[in-house]
Amino acid sequence: MLKIVYFASLKDRIGRSEESIDLPEGISSVDSLIDHLSTMHGEEWSSTINGSTVLVAVNHEMSDRSAPIKEGDEVAFFPPVTGG
Repeated sequence: MLKIVYFASLKDRIGRSEESIDLPEGISSVDSLIDHLSTMHGEEWSSTINGSTVLVAVNHEMSDRSAPIKEGDEVAFFPPVTGG
């Protein structure tokens, strides 16, 4: 299983804080996972993740979308943090 976690405003827009999926064959990077989840969840999910600056962490480490993933990993998506 691959655990996918959504934080802050992404959680609100997507409507869930996390989900777990069996990692399909051929999905080996965050980019390919995003493509797969876009197909699974549709246009609203895709526009939420792709339409803004979304940060990614794999196993609690900041990553980019080309980062490799494997079964058992945790992939987290979250908006950039701003403060004042």
